[in-house]
This record gives sequence, C-alpha cells and structure tokens, in this order.
Amino acid sequence: MTAHIITNITAILPDSVIEDARVVIEDGIITEIEPRNGRDQGTVDGRGAFCIPGIVDTHSDGFEMEHRPRPGADLPLEFTVRSFEAKVRAAGVTTLFHGIGFENDGNRTVDLANRLVDVIHSYSDESTLVDNRVLYRLDARDADGFQGLVDRIDSDRKRDVRPLVSFEDHTPGVGQYRDRTFFENWIMRNRNMDRETARAHVDEVIAERDAVLHNRAAAIPWLIEQSIAQTIRLMAHDPATPEDVEEAITWHASIAEFPTTVEAARLAKNAGMRTVCGAPNVVRGGSHTGNVSAAELISLGLCDGLSSDYLPFAMLGAVGILVRDQVCSIVDAVKLITSGPADTVGLHDRGRLVVGARGDITLCHLDGANPRVIGSFRTGQGASRGLALQDA
Repeated sequence: MTAHIITNITAILPDSVIEDARVVIEDGIITEIEPRNGRDQGTVDGRGAFCIPGIVDTHSDGFEMEHRPRPGADLPLEFTVRSFEAKVRAAGVTTLFHGIGFENDGNRTVDLANRLVDVIHSYSDESTLVDNRVLYRLDARDADGFQGLVDRIDSDRKRDVRPLVSFEDHTPGVGQYRDRTFFENWIMRNRNMDRETARAHVDEVIAERDAVLHNRAAAIPWLIEQSIAQTIRLMAHDPATPEDVEEAITWHASIAEFPTTVEAARLAKNAGMRTVCGAPNVVRGGSHTGNVSAAELISLGLCDGLSSDYLPFAMLGAVGILVRDQVCSIVDAVKLITSGPADTVGLHDRGRLVVGARGDITLCHLDGANPRVIGSFRTGQGASRGLALQDA
C-alpha cells in the first residue's frame, strides 16, 4: 500500500472548511479527512497552505501555442507537451483538456491537429503528472475540419468513448464577436491597420465565411446523432442570443461554453445545460471583447465552472479575486475550478475533497489575484505520484 499523509493545511471540502487538517491518501484514493489531532508521523507538512482538489481545466489553448512561441520558431511537439505540462502543473492543474482546433485557416491545419492529438495520446500513455485529455474543437464552417474531426474521433473510440467536442463559429457578428467593432479593434492593434482598412477586411471575412455557411448545416446532423447517442459530449461555444441557445438545445448540447450575455447563460441553465466561463475574464475584471463579465454570471448563479481558456494560472487567480471581492465564498469559488468543471465533463471521481475520491490535490496560498502553488499531487494508473513541495 502506498500512503501519503498531509498535515498542517486548511482543507476546502465541498460544503465546509477544516482548519489544521489532516488528509490521508492511500493507493491514490482519499481515505481520511479530519482535524490533525497531533498525529504527524510519516506526514508531509503543508506549511499552512490551503488544500484543494486538483484543478480540472476543461478548455486550454496553451498547447497549440506552445510549440510556436515566435513566428518560425517551431519546437518539437514531444518537447512542447512536456514544457506546457510543467506550466500547467505549476498552476495547480491536475486534469487538463487540451483544445485542439480542427480547421484549415492558415494558422491551424487538420494535419497539425492530428499530430497534436497523437502527441497528447502518446504522452498520456506514460507516467505523467497531469491527466492530459483532448477537447476536439470544430470550426462550424470548415468542411475539411469537420471530416478530419469525424475521422479522428472514430479512430479514438477505444481511448475515449465519449469525447468532448466544441462546436464553434467565430464569424464576426456572431458569438464572441457579436459586436464586430471589437474584432475590428483587434485587427487594428495586431495588424497595424486603420479603422477603414480594418472594417473592409472584416467585411471580406464575413463574405468569405457566409460563402461556406452550408458546411455548418452539413455538420449539424452528425453532431445531433452523436449527442443523442451520447457518443460525444457537446459544447455550444459562445452562445449570445436566445436563438443561439434554442439552436444548441436542438443539437442536444449539454454545455454552454463562454455564454456572452446574461440572457444566454440564464436560458442555457434553465434548459439544463452546464455553463462554463473563462477564468481570465475574472482576472481581467471583464471580457476583452465587451461581453458579459464572468464574475457577474457567477454572482447570479449562472456559472457552473471556469476554464483557463489561454492562461492556466488564471484558474487560481480567479478564486482569489472572487473571494477578495466577496463574489462568493472560498468553498464556492474552489468548486468553480474543481468539482464544477469535473461534473461538467462527467469526471465524477475527482474534483472534491471527500473520502473515496481520487487523491488529486493542490496545495496553495491565496493572495487576491496573486496565488502561489507549493505542491500538486495526481493519482494515475493505480498509483499516487507527484507530491513535491516548493518553498512556502
């Protein structure tokens, strides 16, 4: 039997907090959570840190960007997955869904998507410190992407019987960029265009995207079929309007990812969908594209969980800010990065400090938006591994 005993911690349970707690993990499973009672032999000293479940991140784009930190500076993918995992683990994440975009748009390609998924799967067969999984992202209007995603999911069935799929339409004027002005502003900043040139460019993008709208219609029957059969877990990405939510309901989508308005989030919740918001939105104090504040949705009870989107450390940062600003209690804030996301994607064996759960944990200090992770611990393949404390 492999046992780990962690003491001198504040344990954040699903409905309470235990000061000066003691957590016992045996063969990767939590077997005790209780006040310390002075029994310290054979323990790891948590140095007064918070002990929370290992963070579950259902959407991270970081791996896609890690292999090309600068234009033309491509890194080997086998190195990249380890490099990014080191950043993720330092952020306290123990379960991660890598968002991999299936589309041919100049930056992403279906070939690259398949190579990224191959690397994730190959690396996951090793003794890894993070549970690396895949979020299959489908551009709604990309025919090559749709066929590539279908082929990939079919080939991966033995590995993942119900993969996570996000159906996304990033055409200016809908979803995230419902107000196209924000997209124009982004182009002006990043491509050194004036307003008139940026507006003309966006017009061209919309025209090009509208010309392939039929590809979106072609993908929907497959998504519906798979959702009904529960052979995929479907996310509706960036719903903005009642019509967006109503359409997602017809797809049998179970998750509304990054709703951009209070109205869309409320309708999704009322329809029984899980809602996911971006942790960077909380850290920034609002959306960078003028959409609804994630903190507002949390205060209204319209957010079931946060994801890192593009910044893993934002998960803990969001917890610190939500508690500091009294948006919610520390118990509820921790749920947003642990049991909330875990339940959203059907991983009910983790995300909570309870006896019988997986012994995935993170030890951290919170200081508003400036948390510190001092250790993380992940269960895997029947063994417990990865507890290494940094200086407090």
